[in-house]
Amino acid sequence: MTMSNTGGRRKPPTIHDVARVAGVSRGTVSRVLNGGHYVSPAAQEAVNAAIRKTGYVVNRHARSLITGRSDSVGFLLTEPQEKLFEDPNFNVLLRGCTQALAAHDIPLLLMVAGTEDERRRIMRYITAGHVDGVLLVSSHSGDPVAEQLRDAGVPLVQCGKPMGLGSKVSYVAADDRDGARDMVRHLLSLGRRRVGVVTGPLDTPGGVDRLAGYKEVLTEAGVAIDDRLIVSGDYSRASGEAGAERLLERAPDMDAVFVASDLMAQGALTALRRAGRRVPEDVAVGGFDDSAAATESVPALTTIRQPYDRISNEMVRVLLAQIGGEDPAAVILPTELVRRDST
Repeated sequence: MTMSNTGGRRKPPTIHDVARVAGVSRGTVSRVLNGGHYVSPAAQEAVNAAIRKTGYVVNRHARSLITGRSDSVGFLLTEPQEKLFEDPNFNVLLRGCTQALAAHDIPLLLMVAGTEDERRRIMRYITAGHVDGVLLVSSHSGDPVAEQLRDAGVPLVQCGKPMGLGSKVSYVAADDRDGARDMVRHLLSLGRRRVGVVTGPLDTPGGVDRLAGYKEVLTEAGVAIDDRLIVSGDYSRASGEAGAERLLERAPDMDAVFVASDLMAQGALTALRRAGRRVPEDVAVGGFDDSAAATESVPALTTIRQPYDRISNEMVRVLLAQIGGEDPAAVILPTELVRRDST
């Protein structure tokens, strides 16, 4: 029960209180709360100052009834749940997107859909209007989620280039191909010529583009591409270990390996150590991501830094613009070679 100031608990401030303190109409306050359209900068600043002074808190439920929006965004990971805890990149992206949305006072809902049943349930939830848009992470070729969301008219931004949907879906991506090129150039600059690769999943854009960058640089350098030096992984530590073992069996003279994620590179280091190969003296190792796995490895990994803070901020910026009515957009961000002890 709401009490008067003299009878108990203080009555919470209302939109009328904000209007009175700001010296504007209730309608102006309402327009500021719903996006600031047709409001002068001076009036908007007066309303924001009044909100801070009065401690007014927006009634999200009431506003959603008026605007038809939920004032929340979904973070959808289309991978098995254990990947969320194993792969540090997902947590970095989740934290970055949460912080970027917090600046707009928008909560982020984490959704994991690694199975067909989970995808069906989450698609029903999303298309029922419980979120205003979706940040989609780790989509594979043949995964119907991006296409289903697009066809349902749900604002969507994918992390990484979508496969097969072209310009119809917004995305933000690091330049995977150029990052791979930088790493392989670096390995060749060390005098290494038998350079192996453990790719990412080849049904993902990152897996395809990093392999393409590897091949391009070898071809430019006049180094023959040897299929025995190419194996694929799934970005897990175990697949990196198994991949390095296969490379050593197929090409014992391998003197360098580009591993398409830091987590897989940790596994590769384990396999090399077990085989008695010194890193970097016998085999130079390069990773990709510059995640916590790179600095925790022994030796510390030379790697390609993905700008995760910028990726998160751009994903949120593009999604909010799309929710506001703008067309799909694509953003590709540069990567950076980080030299450490493994090369």
